[in-house]
Amino acid sequence: MSQVALVTGASSGIGAAIARLFQQRGFAVFGTSRRADEASSHEFPMLKLDVNSDASVKACIDEVLLRAGRVDVLVNNAGYALTGAAEETSIEEAKGQFETNFFGVVRMVKAVLPGMRAAKAGKIINIGSLAGLMSIPYNSFYCGTKFALEAYSEALWYEVKPFGIGVSLIEPGFVQTAINEALRVAGEPLAAYDGPRNRAIAAVDRSVNKGISPELVAKAVLRAAQSKAPRLRYRVGPDSVWLPRLRSASPWSFFASGVSRTFALDAPRHASETVPISSKN
Repeated sequence: MSQVALVTGASSGIGAAIARLFQQRGFAVFGTSRRADEASSHEFPMLKLDVNSDASVKACIDEVLLRAGRVDVLVNNAGYALTGAAEETSIEEAKGQFETNFFGVVRMVKAVLPGMRAAKAGKIINIGSLAGLMSIPYNSFYCGTKFALEAYSEALWYEVKPFGIGVSLIEPGFVQTAINEALRVAGEPLAAYDGPRNRAIAAVDRSVNKGISPELVAKAVLRAAQSKAPRLRYRVGPDSVWLPRLRSASPWSFFASGVSRTFALDAPRHASETVPISSKN
């Protein structure tokens, strides 16, 4: 029988690439999004899911079990990016970032584990990030969720391994997706941060535009899903490999100065260099 895969955040980008590849490789795939439309043009069924809601998560899992009887592979991809200085970010905005990017994963994992434990099999694959290995300026809470996912996934690996369940983290660098089109910007901007913040946002935009394809990430997810002994971590893309190595091998002052140059944090403030923050709303 076909393996049953559930991919959250599958309407576009990395999630859609994962779901398409799984479908092509013979998996019975269910994608999810907050505004799912089963009449959409996707090659796989799309289910409505809000990972912030216990009731929505339960309804989604119940629907998959009704249609397919089990979940063999869970891919946690749903999430969003929040940018802005830490001081500019309200407590509610920070909580919202963790609610979706971290606790959304926790909800999904808790929902599938009883069935996987009973079957003594299953794969949980969490989409992490280079931002969970090193922090990106003006993305402190997004990075915080990805760092938290690293710790959570590693502990979970130990806990569920005796039940025959694999846990993997996919750690891509910058990926060519539309994530920045849906970027949320901290709602309390302070003029003191305007120059470096806007230059940092522009630098991230450039890195995303030059990033790896979502299909490359999807291939790493497929490897983890099909492996009999999946690794805990899969780094995808050159920047995800060499930047953490450089950080661990370099004096902090050297590495930090390189990050500052990359994101033009110390550059003189010129109006021509900045991107109005309203353009990201």
